[in-house]
Formats: sequence, structure tokens, C-alpha cells
Amino acid sequence: MFLALSFVTRYSPDVVFLQEVIPSYCAYLKKRASSYKIITGNEEGYFTAILLKKGKAKFKSQEIVPFPNTKMMRNLLCVNASVGGNEFCLMTSHLESTREHSAERISQLKMVFQKMQEAPDSTTVIFAGDTNLRDHEVIKCGGLPDNVFDAWEFLGKPKHCQYTWDTRTNTNLRIPAACKHRFDRVFFRAEEGHLIPQSLDLVGLEKLDCGRFPSDHWGLLCNLSVVL
Repeated sequence: MFLALSFVTRYSPDVVFLQEVIPSYCAYLKKRASSYKIITGNEEGYFTAILLKKGKAKFKSQEIVPFPNTKMMRNLLCVNASVGGNEFCLMTSHLESTREHSAERISQLKMVFQKMQEAPDSTTVIFAGDTNLRDHEVIKCGGLPDNVFDAWEFLGKPKHCQYTWDTRTNTNLRIPAACKHRFDRVFFRAEEGHLIPQSLDLVGLEKLDCGRFPSDHWGLLCNLSVVL
């Protein structure tokens, strides 16, 4: 997790969405990432966080939406901010993990989509997080709402960034079976033509000196253009 800061330094994104943050790392971020405002989804256990680059994104308010039936301390973190004079609702979550908790994960996804619809029409909504979703679960949920788009699908489903969890190439968990899923996703809702994904790439693909990767997931670097 400490390596996440090196990617923030390297790419200098306007907004960062993090999952599985622990208190010690949050304290480290507050010391070392002084150019970002850090908003967290909790203060104990492990939780999510959204980082806003000072001077680029202006924080307005936050809301934590609990998932009432979670067994894993999961919730939805929503941050209202102004970026370049445009209103944004930024969301992140770590949806319920593992195949056995599919029903709860689908229920949480429905809550995410509902919350995305509640924002004013003039507000651009971006959700980015570890969804743990299998594609059939999105279908079972009824698919994406008509006005919500998946950045990867919008870009034509590029193969190079399809799988963010791949036990064949990422050996951190040492799972003998080869499994790969697109667990980490970016959804957005915007007035037509006001937000256009330009690129999506994986980060964290290089092994550390210890022989492990920064995470068992690849990170996502998404470049979005705001059209006034």
C-alpha cells in the first residue's frame, strides 16, 4: 500500500480513489501527500479514501452511505467537489468480496447506481473502486442504468487493461488456479458529451525488490476530459 504514494507522485492525478486503507497508512498519507486533501470512509479497520489535489479539486462535502447487510465493514464514500468550476460527485467503494457473497455484492451495486442517480443532472458523477464484480452479476443487477457508462466499455473494451485481478501474472496470493476478473471499474454519469474518457491503463505491474507486486490487484489510471 505504501507504494501507492509513488504512483500518485509519478502521475499527479487530480483525484485518487483508494480501497483497503488502514489507519497507519492514512497517517502516512497525511504526512507525505500534503498536496492532497484526504477524505476517508472510516477511521478504523480498513476503509476507502478519496484524495483531491489541492488547487485542482475543491472539496465541498462528504457522505458515507452504509451498506446495512455487509459482513466486511463495507460502505460507499461520496465526495462533492468542484473541479475546474464543474460540479462533481466522486464515489468509491470496496464491494463485498468473494464468490460466496454475490447476492450482497449485487445489492451493494444497486445502492451505488441509486446514489449515482440522486445527484443533480448538472453534476458529473464518477464512481471508481474495487467492485469485485463478475460480469454476470452486472447482468443479474439489470445492467447499467441508461445514463451510466463503464469507462472501459466506452473506450472499446481494450484488452491491455481488461483484467485488474489476474492470478497468473500477479503471484502475490499464490493461488494455484489461474483466475482473472475485471474487479476494478470506473463508472460515470454526465450530461451528454461533458465527460469523455480518453485512456485507461493498468499500473502497479512492476515487482518490488522483495519479489512481490504493490498489490494483488492492478491499479487503474484513467484520463478523462471535461468538455465545457
